[in-house]
Amino acid sequence: MNQIKSFLFFGLLLIATSSCAQKISKKPLNVVWISCEDMGPVLSAYDNTAVHTPNIDRLANEGVKYTNAYATVGVCAPSRFSIITGMYPARLGAHNMRTGDHNNFKWPEDIKLRKDKGVLDKSGKNVPDYEVVPPAYVKPFPEYLRAQGYYCINDNKCDYQFNAPFTAWDDVYGGGSYKNAPEGHPFFYVKNYYTTHESRIWLRKDKPMTVAPSAVAVPDYYADIPIVREGIARKYSNIEALDKEVGVLLDQLEADGVMENSVIFFWSDHGGNLLRQKRAVGDSGLHVPLIIRYPNGYRAGETESRMVSLMDLGPTVLSLTGQKPPKYMDGKAFAGPFEEAPRDYIFGSADRFDESTDMQRSVLDGRYVYIKNFMPELPLIYRNRYREQIPMNKHLIELDAEGKLEGDAAYIFMKTKPQEELYDLKNDPYEVHNLANDPAHAEKLKEMSTQLSQWQSAIQDRGFTPESEIIREFWPGMIQPVTADVKIQQQNNTIVLSCATEGASIGYQLSDAIGSDYWQLYTKPLLLQPQEKISTRAIRIGYEASNIITTK
Repeated sequence: MNQIKSFLFFGLLLIATSSCAQKISKKPLNVVWISCEDMGPVLSAYDNTAVHTPNIDRLANEGVKYTNAYATVGVCAPSRFSIITGMYPARLGAHNMRTGDHNNFKWPEDIKLRKDKGVLDKSGKNVPDYEVVPPAYVKPFPEYLRAQGYYCINDNKCDYQFNAPFTAWDDVYGGGSYKNAPEGHPFFYVKNYYTTHESRIWLRKDKPMTVAPSAVAVPDYYADIPIVREGIARKYSNIEALDKEVGVLLDQLEADGVMENSVIFFWSDHGGNLLRQKRAVGDSGLHVPLIIRYPNGYRAGETESRMVSLMDLGPTVLSLTGQKPPKYMDGKAFAGPFEEAPRDYIFGSADRFDESTDMQRSVLDGRYVYIKNFMPELPLIYRNRYREQIPMNKHLIELDAEGKLEGDAAYIFMKTKPQEELYDLKNDPYEVHNLANDPAHAEKLKEMSTQLSQWQSAIQDRGFTPESEIIREFWPGMIQPVTADVKIQQQNNTIVLSCATEGASIGYQLSDAIGSDYWQLYTKPLLLQPQEKISTRAIRIGYEASNIITTK
């Protein structure tokens, strides 16, 4: 009955917002993404009484709250790769964090790649900066929206393991607005907030604390000491600051009349930002908040327990806007007319994080977490310069080195790892009691282990291949391939553009727009006015861009 209700709702919504039904409505359906960083489902909407987030609560009250949403990787770049492509990072060799300075968009001429950044792969070989090269058929999913007339704005994070192609977004330069969408065009607007990022634990240390250290709950895997409570309280205070930013945006969307014609998503790119949260492959690293608010009060106030992966977001947006997601995607639409059957399992990966290398894989079913450690000889908590800028992280590592931690607080500092871990989140939400050797859970262990093995086989898990070898596959001879120049064919006033590089996308500019920052996405032959000029350029993900070709 729910699927029938969903189909009817979205069928009517698409009819009412289609360009061919202007007599019914002149306002097309828009999509808004509110994305944040490094945050598990620790909001008041998810029953955390230590945090007050009334604006995000509003979205939950007016929308659908998902309780089993997960990232594919517990860190930014591989997770965002899965979101923009709808693909598992471990399938396509994008699983290591990170490949280069691709955090925000750069013009092709501004890309700088380091040959030596002090990083070695598991075989001991140098890992330079590089860009992941997916198969030719893989596209950033906003290109599918642009091809259908959507104006796509990213304000303003990419971090895709490759430099964002200039064809992926209409506006990706920072500070862009949905208000710039051309008249009559629907928009896809992404607003990313950094306020809850790991780095803000130390960068916002002088900001007012709105959550008292005495009010927070300390996870069992931490020692309950003042510096830990201070770190958690700062994390929660940053979340409350984020909520205020979200409130400003919601007020603006409402004032502009956007909310009545838009689907609004709220999500985080992976789990928490503290030790044994960010970069972890279990629930603490992968579990995220996800809230979707529809227009017209559809499903307002509902809670949804279905298993959702963040790489399902792109296919779901395509479904909601009337497009069937490409079959190649690992992501599945979980709403809209092309909704697929719910997932039974979520799969996660952890590999190189900055200068530290490991290999873990996980499978979650909503209650149980199974982790397989492929390098059990390594400690669970490895040294990582970046995260040790958080005072509590550094202090806990020092306490462990001095032998001053005990009980559950010492658990995550295991010097070697078991080959298998199994946790029951219902009875052990902090994942500190390994049930892998418990005979009472032997069947569950076998089930989860089998599912993981089948998944790894199905995706041909690239984690077993040294990163240096993967780079050579992407860039033969360690030289970045170059996208071929666009070929321009003109017959009278009709222009046909083509590129010999398989999988390349083509951008173009006309007349007064030539030389500007804005590139239109080429999808079909163009009609030019007399004396009108065209400038064009192509790019394939992971390749150097072609030269710019301009007609005389």
